[in-house]
Amino acid sequence: MGRAAAVAVVSRVSGERRRAMPIWPQPPVGWNIWHRSLIAFAALSLLSGCGTPNTDFGRVRPSLVSDTVHDWVGPAADSRVGAIPSAFELTDDERALRDLAFPLIEPPYDRKRWDNVLREYGLAGDYQAARFDRTAYAARLLSSHYTSPASRYARLMDDIRNDITRVPAFFETAARVADMDAKRGKSLAFVSELNPGERANALRRNHENALILAWVRDTLGQRASSYRVALERLAIVAPSPEAGQVDLTLNQLRAIEDRYRTALPLAYAPRADTAY
Repeated sequence: MGRAAAVAVVSRVSGERRRAMPIWPQPPVGWNIWHRSLIAFAALSLLSGCGTPNTDFGRVRPSLVSDTVHDWVGPAADSRVGAIPSAFELTDDERALRDLAFPLIEPPYDRKRWDNVLREYGLAGDYQAARFDRTAYAARLLSSHYTSPASRYARLMDDIRNDITRVPAFFETAARVADMDAKRGKSLAFVSELNPGERANALRRNHENALILAWVRDTLGQRASSYRVALERLAIVAPSPEAGQVDLTLNQLRAIEDRYRTALPLAYAPRADTAY
């Protein structure tokens, strides 16, 4: 093939690639679960071999997780309402949204637990069922070993303060994602040669992001309710002046939750149908 002919072929192929945006295939659900299980198993095997704790100041060590560790949050949100996950890649903000959503969806627990790597990968919790036990956190707090009642109050205070920090960060990211989703929805009418697969996956991703936002909103009140039950039980079991400070901090969390619960309207109302 001559040089001119080769250039013509490359130009034609490049033009075809520009005209048809590729749809990244969605891996089978079983593969995704197997893949995450393998990563978590490898991490736990490494831990057992070196004898090193899997937490670093209460957090999972970065070396034990990947950048995509919380990608499962989107499909999990879809499965709660029977929606179909999008096959599109995640943007940086969409991935950050899932990273920030996880600690607000996951019930508070001792971050030094041996299985928190599995939790990060979505393998140690039933995230599809919409069940909630407002007494579970109090039961765990009161049954765990602490050196003194003051340590329990400190644990409760730390969990509330952590949420006070997490909530604004999540909703600021959610606002950016919602803005981009609104633009994506409007852009569909102007994309040339848009095929059904591209349209379906764009709408599914918008829907998925909205479902994550709705999921976090649902859990915020549940978390505050759990903290309230724990504070009430602590005040009975071990009365302390610290209860007053915890109560003030919990009211601060409630105020922040109320503000963000109404300040960011859902870009796309979550729906249970899968007609995309």
